[in-house]
Amino acid sequence: MTQALIELSDLGFNWPGHPQLLDIPAFRLERGETLFLKGPSGSGKTTLLGLLGGVHKPSRGSIRLLGQELTELSAGARDRFRVDHTGYIFQQFNLLPFLSVRENVELPCHFSNVRAQRARQRHGSVDKAAAALLAHLGLKDKDLLERRADALSIGQQQRVAAARALIGQPELVIADEPTSALDYDAREAFLQLLFAECRDAGASLLFVSHDQSLAALFDRNLSLAELNRAATPAEV
Repeated sequence: MTQALIELSDLGFNWPGHPQLLDIPAFRLERGETLFLKGPSGSGKTTLLGLLGGVHKPSRGSIRLLGQELTELSAGARDRFRVDHTGYIFQQFNLLPFLSVRENVELPCHFSNVRAQRARQRHGSVDKAAAALLAHLGLKDKDLLERRADALSIGQQQRVAAARALIGQPELVIADEPTSALDYDAREAFLQLLFAECRDAGASLLFVSHDQSLAALFDRNLSLAELNRAATPAEV
């Protein structure tokens, strides 16, 4: 069996003083796979994403990303590994409002030499990589690149957040409820662009949502309750 991009084994997590939130015997995400992960609010989806990104450490078990055991790394090393190999699209986008569109998209390359080098190899420079991604995502106006992020529409902010996650070709793209603010047509268009960019970069996509209507668009779909033995009866 080939090495998975992500592999979890006997994973357990609980917040101090609280009952076990996650109890996942096994989970794999293959390289280049698109996966839809469904679960209601409070079911542990965002906590699981934090574990995969190395923000949290599990109470027990193994988390391997690209063959690296994250639990063996220090907090600083996990942060560096995350920015090198993971792009994250947050539900609220989390753009820095005082930075321009271009500066927001280029931000990961300031923290990751790996992603900056990949951007230069593919596009010639980090600036050109940002402009190319934004153009592919439908933001081609050069004046827009220098506009402050807080001057954008919700749909524009979403695409900027996607470009920031994708710059430098991270192997894993995590999207946490990124379409919740969009209408049907805008949502479908955004997903097509996101899939295309992940495919071009050879990235795996882990897409978390409670909207089951999107599931058929992905290679595979799972409910967190199927993975998590700590799920409540209501979640199952």
